[in-house]
Amino acid sequence: MASIVPPGRLVYGMQLPIQTKSKSTAEAWEIDAGVEEMVAVARHAENTGFFYVGVCDHIGVPAGPEADHMSTTWYDCVATLGMLAGLTTSVRLLSNVYIPAYRHPFATAKAFMTLDNLSGGRVVLGVGAGHLRGEFDALGVTFEERGAITDEALDGIRAAFTEEFPKLAGPRFADGGMGLAPRPVQASIPIWIGGKARPALRRVALRGDGWIPQATPRAQMAEDIAYIRRVREEAGIIGALDIGFITEPVHIGTPSWDLGDSPVLSGSADSIAEHMRAMGEIGVNHLQIRFRNRSQSELEDQMSAWQTDVAPLLNP
Repeated sequence: MASIVPPGRLVYGMQLPIQTKSKSTAEAWEIDAGVEEMVAVARHAENTGFFYVGVCDHIGVPAGPEADHMSTTWYDCVATLGMLAGLTTSVRLLSNVYIPAYRHPFATAKAFMTLDNLSGGRVVLGVGAGHLRGEFDALGVTFEERGAITDEALDGIRAAFTEEFPKLAGPRFADGGMGLAPRPVQASIPIWIGGKARPALRRVALRGDGWIPQATPRAQMAEDIAYIRRVREEAGIIGALDIGFITEPVHIGTPSWDLGDSPVLSGSADSIAEHMRAMGEIGVNHLQIRFRNRSQSELEDQMSAWQTDVAPLLNP
């Protein structure tokens, strides 16, 4: 287990827009946008110093209220990251988050080892236990056992990342004596674990190289970080852990349009950076930024403003 964020630094990344049309994250302009715009934003993220771009994972969304809200458009995580691997050169490629309980751990390991090899060692495997019961039911995976399945799958994935002929302890998955290649460029692909409930935080502590909070409020972060560190210490696990924070929606400057009822962190670069540094002071070292915007050009302008005006203030 190892950290990939440079020591003492507070870095920033983003979930790639357009890849999902969910009402929870997509701005109105994204509904009609496609691959060309998605690639342009990913390349702009690379050019403006973003540490990673993240791509989500759902195989399908159950019909009804869930599909109405989340939409059924979720570009395949591995295919999308594979495309981005060939169209970028330095930005890290994060699954945000992949659901290993849906697949044999060797299938997940093979996909992400190949991505790491093709991208020159830029992959971060972000994983989660999943939350859509209907998706689990359709795939024949027991929803109530998703935590235990995830833990077993993670152990198998980690083994495959580090050994060409990995051994699986079971009981759900067998290794069959198989070897897996191509091998990753990184010594072991980092695994960042998503979630906010205590079982997820224990998973971070015991099996993760990093944490991607999911809707964890700012006020809860210090307590959760302390819990993760305590569990790691009790288990005798040493080494740095990359701790993330998904920020409030951000709009740099004074907006000329109605940002809606949801809280948005807006204003001067100084004030926004102050809020972000406060997270660094409690142990966060990577921020996932969510910009409010009305178009691709406005999003890219916000990303550029972040790089030139806010980022220099994060690590004074």
